[in-house]
Amino acid sequence: MTDEHHRPSSPQFFNQEMAESYDEKNSKLTPISDNMHFLVRLVLADLPPQARILCVGVGTGAEIVSLAHAQTGWSFVGVDPSAEMLEVCRRRLKQANVLDRCELAHGYIDQAPQGEDFDAVLSMLVAHFIARSDRSGFYREIRDRLKPGGYFISTEICVDLDSAEFPAMLKNWERVQTLMGATPDSLQKLPEMLRDTLSVLSPSETRTLLKTAGFDLPVPFFQAFLVRGFFAKK
Repeated sequence: MTDEHHRPSSPQFFNQEMAESYDEKNSKLTPISDNMHFLVRLVLADLPPQARILCVGVGTGAEIVSLAHAQTGWSFVGVDPSAEMLEVCRRRLKQANVLDRCELAHGYIDQAPQGEDFDAVLSMLVAHFIARSDRSGFYREIRDRLKPGGYFISTEICVDLDSAEFPAMLKNWERVQTLMGATPDSLQKLPEMLRDTLSVLSPSETRTLLKTAGFDLPVPFFQAFLVRGFFAKK
């Protein structure tokens, strides 16, 4: 892959101020994130005691902290295009006493170690930043880093924007955004952002692209309004 593939604009979005306030901004959604991480732990419960896990778009490291506390033998690699987010992540992992089991790398999926080295790859709330034309390649890059039988877990904004249910789902999503501090102006622009700024695919499109990338049957395991989670095995 060239250096331009699978690269959202997140480094500009997640500046120092945004990175430092990210966890606080999302703290009112803790019941949702706690449930998501709980279900991820259940999906990965049959991984080996010394599993190695890659987190793509690791952010502030919430999924690593969740998994590392549950499984003391697992080790982690976290990759993120925002140096500011990685610095916050490093501090958080140190405070959680799990940094010694973690490697952090600045960049995108192509900066992650290559080869079939990982028992699982996580991409939590990342894929909707990847352009539609690059999404299959993004999933394929992840598959190429999994051991045979390894798990890929992705949670992403995933909805059919033209479905009959979307207006009602959007109303609930506006409430989520309000909890995160959205202004009336940003709420008004929310439909435009979902259609034109982010790369939001329908569940059927997402499943098709995962299969195209070489994964077995994708399985839905989580939904919180517009956010859906899938897992698939190599």
